Amino acid sequence: MIRFIIIVIFLILYLILTIPVLLIEWLIGKFSPHARDISSLRIVQWGFKVILALAGVNATVIGEENIPDEPVLFVGNHRSYFDIILTYSRCNRLTGYIAKKEMLRYLTLTLWMKRVYCLFLDRQDPKQGLKTILTAIDYIKRGISVCVFPEGTRNDGEELSLLPFKDGAFKISTKTGCPIIPISMNNTAEIFENHIPRVRKTHVVIEYGKPIYPDQLDKETKKHIGDYVENIIKETIYKNAELV
Repeated sequence: MIRFIIIVIFLILYLILTIPVLLIEWLIGKFSPHARDISSLRIVQWGFKVILALAGVNATVIGEENIPDEPVLFVGNHRSYFDIILTYSRCNRLTGYIAKKEMLRYLTLTLWMKRVYCLFLDRQDPKQGLKTILTAIDYIKRGISVCVFPEGTRNDGEELSLLPFKDGAFKISTKTGCPIIPISMNNTAEIFENHIPRVRKTHVVIEYGKPIYPDQLDKETKKHIGDYVENIIKETIYKNAELV
């Protein structure tokens, strides 16, 4: 419980004290948008790394060398709020995450999310969902990676289970030709969700799979690319279960 309270206090202070930083970032962007983007990325990553340290998270990371130096579509399984913190803190280049639209209610947090190219998906409105995917495609073309959790929501089922992947997000890759990097995460729900409101010192495993280029897949596999990536992640989390 103490870890949870400390993290909440840090997060509140971070969101309050970085309000003037957002103004400075806006001014930097007037002269050098790229410098603003990189500084915003590092500021958010610093905050996430502090939260991970306060939570006592120890991560075993496998396959990070598989990530090519080009915009990619990261696709991961999703069991914890910490999945975003764990993966975003390791991004080497600009990466926008697709989040649910409900996140828009948190003002300062939303401003930071928009600053680092997050997109907000309305899961109840197909037309707005398509608009989000089209924006993500534009991001890839501009050199910005995108990360999505295609289960559509956090999976609170059995540790090694997956919810069915939704195919829509994979259009970001098939329409641009960018590689897909599967992210398989084990034991992340044990940090917080398995015993809310306690945050516990936890060992997690993150594995980045080899890049999947949609244009190199056969026609049938490309048609069912969501199932293909889902199976890769499922096999990997089963393999890594013994490392937790």
